[in-house]
Amino acid sequence: MSVGIVLVSHSAKIAEGLAELAAQMAPDVTIVAAGGLPDGEIGTDYDEVVAATQRADSGAGVVLLYDLGSAQMTAELAVESLADPSAALVADGPLVEGAIAAAVAAQAGQDRKAVAEAAAGAGMPEDLLPADPATPGDAAEVELELHNEVGLHARPAAVLVRTLSAFDAEVKVRLGEQEADGHSVLALMSLGARQGDRIRLVASGPQAAEALAKAKELVDGNFGE
Repeated sequence: MSVGIVLVSHSAKIAEGLAELAAQMAPDVTIVAAGGLPDGEIGTDYDEVVAATQRADSGAGVVLLYDLGSAQMTAELAVESLADPSAALVADGPLVEGAIAAAVAAQAGQDRKAVAEAAAGAGMPEDLLPADPATPGDAAEVELELHNEVGLHARPAAVLVRTLSAFDAEVKVRLGEQEADGHSVLALMSLGARQGDRIRLVASGPQAAEALAKAKELVDGNFGE
């Protein structure tokens, strides 16, 4: 049972397309599009958002994301009308990046507060930093070559993040002079790692070695592609 996600947009096409994209990275998460007006015009419909929120809730609660100001108001009104308003949260974050981050967090089994925080923090520039050439003394590291066709892009990045989240370890992924948080899909995608690139993973924490071993298994197996 995972947190559900509702995408509130003024455009039905935007909401539906984004739901389809996010579902590729979080196949076990219920992601419901709530975009446009019943007649197909641009806008947000309160009744549709309420219904979408109810459909998305499998028992772990729901996080709603929105595109523009009036969509936020609609989402908030929909949450207030629920029998248990505390079961849903409206996240303040970029719709596209936030939806991806929220979906991956929900797939990893995080609660709705953590899912909402993932959406709110999505796309922050500090997630992608200049690589620190020094490796802490208590850290483990491994260098891996990407052989899968699309490199470390959307779905493979999501698979890696979901896998690493199961371990008690902090993991950084380095490509050249850039470094990304191994728990951020968007940061990993921002590296632009392609087929044939060599990435270096540096991990610290009680399960650092286990996390790196699993990451190596994923890369060697082309992320299941």
